[in-house]
Amino acid sequence: MSVLPLVFTSGWASGINAYAVVLLLGVFGATGISDEVPASLQRTDVLVVAGVLFLCEVVADKIPYVDSVWDSAHTVIRPVAGAVVAALLAGESGSLPALAAGAVGGSTALMSHLVKAGTRMAVNTSPEPFSNIAVSAAEDLGVAGIVTFAVFHPLVAAVIAGTLLLLGMVVLVFLTSRIRRFLRRRAQRRQEKHLAGAGSHWPLD
Repeated sequence: MSVLPLVFTSGWASGINAYAVVLLLGVFGATGISDEVPASLQRTDVLVVAGVLFLCEVVADKIPYVDSVWDSAHTVIRPVAGAVVAALLAGESGSLPALAAGAVGGSTALMSHLVKAGTRMAVNTSPEPFSNIAVSAAEDLGVAGIVTFAVFHPLVAAVIAGTLLLLGMVVLVFLTSRIRRFLRRRAQRRQEKHLAGAGSHWPLD
């Protein structure tokens, strides 16, 4: 079977938590659970770095506003990671050109990242932190579950990932007003900090 379903699913998952994807696939390959994981993802140094960064993401992703800053910093990282993982998977199987796989994985990761980042902006308009924790935990469990499922049932997992991506884009449309509210608040806070910083340099009478 073509590796395309696994490429698509790994791309979707990378847009949400790229470090979890690398860590899970690497562990599955190193333990012999899957033969489709390239050796480069099974290296000990790769697994250690992915594990440390995954723990950092677990913490940052559950703190209001910090999660949005983290998402902004990963706007490039997640799509690139999705493209690299997809290209490596394609190279291992030989059933799909690495360039085409990279394009699929990267573009899918970018779309799911935008859905995640936009959803978090909307969630951050609420003053309490519990919604962030709940959404982040659901994302972590969803990525872990679907990537694991994709190793054994890649086609079904790809259908699920595609459905979730489509639903996420639809939900994002309904959250547009909340996202705009978040952006206005962030711009206001930046302006207040700028004015406060400028005021501290004013000469005293």
